[in-house]
Amino acid sequence: MVEPLGCVSSDISENQSSGRWIGMNDTTLRDGEQTAGVSFTLDDKVAIARALDTAAVPELEIGIPAMGEEECEDMRVLSGLGLKADLVAWCRMHDRDLEAAQRSGVSWVNLSMPVSDQHLSKKLRRDRRWALCEIERLVSKAKDLGFEVSLGGEDSSRADLDFVLQAASVAQKAGARRFRYADTLGVLDPFKTADIFARLKSNLDLELEIHAHDDYGLATANSLAAVRGGATHVSTTVNGLGERAGNAPLEEVALALRHLHESDTGLCHTSLPRISEIVSVASGRAVAANKSVVGSLVFTHESGIHVDGLLRDPLNYQALDPAELGRGHSIVLGKHSGSAAIRYAYGRLGVDHLADSQIAALLVQVRAFAARFKRPPEEEDLKNFLAEIEKKQGVLIETPSDEQVRYGVG
Repeated sequence: MVEPLGCVSSDISENQSSGRWIGMNDTTLRDGEQTAGVSFTLDDKVAIARALDTAAVPELEIGIPAMGEEECEDMRVLSGLGLKADLVAWCRMHDRDLEAAQRSGVSWVNLSMPVSDQHLSKKLRRDRRWALCEIERLVSKAKDLGFEVSLGGEDSSRADLDFVLQAASVAQKAGARRFRYADTLGVLDPFKTADIFARLKSNLDLELEIHAHDDYGLATANSLAAVRGGATHVSTTVNGLGERAGNAPLEEVALALRHLHESDTGLCHTSLPRISEIVSVASGRAVAANKSVVGSLVFTHESGIHVDGLLRDPLNYQALDPAELGRGHSIVLGKHSGSAAIRYAYGRLGVDHLADSQIAALLVQVRAFAARFKRPPEEEDLKNFLAEIEKKQGVLIETPSDEQVRYGVG
């Protein structure tokens, strides 16, 4: 288990956007654990919940009470941690699910009801009339039990939108606070999503949440489009865990909302890389090196043109300041490096008076090395390259042996 670290958020709070607030409902502990082959221990769950809470994620969907007493006990432990976040239980539209939720210690329930004819007729062998009656009955019951209620419209994106509106209206009259529109199979595109949420907003007086899946790689885009259309909340998972291709990643949605939509989620962004690491270890799912926001190489540069521009001014090739995530730019030497990167790397070794002819020769060595060994040269390799060139040119340039090559900028 990896322990969470505290959040350093002073810079973030000073620069918060003045745009409208969007609530993040993270379901890593529910839908994220539904990733095939993933199972969190209680220690994992505690670490993840605490890390998300430290990052100021306002809502955590922490489990499915109907799975049994062990699940309920885990949820009670999480409920007893004294977290600031609101805790949510995912329930089917069943009386026994609500009864189990009462034993879990949460304050919110997401009552899930299929709203597509495909699911109603082929999965539940029921009809629309039955669904509306159950929504009214169980939302009312959940309210009477003291829960805040969200109606989760399973398979909303394949449902008749008129019926979706009817179901959400029934839930609203019965006391629901929110409607979760679920793109259960990830079949939406951003243009359709924005139109749908604009219509939901104009017809309902409910909080509106998008729950997007990533089957076509559009979960983040659809989440942003839903916000553009009127969504007040976004459902996410850390690292995009979830069924099949996963859900909208917390880290992507949070940063995109802030910088592209000027919306405030209140999250502490410097915590996001650490949360990603905690969830990666707990889930046994490695994060791709080029994964947006939290991948190990997303602020790493090799291209000669990019490195030269970055060294002149980071804004030349910086769409997202890595400092916002507690990180920094790094420069590696490789096949596509240019003279600016060579000069910079050797400058970090204390060698700052290289002639142009030496830089050109070193560049040949670096490119050949990278092509042969499929990795950047290390400190000792760089020293050897320089020694070889010195020998050929008869030029003595000392390189400190106690220095390390550290390709960092900013």
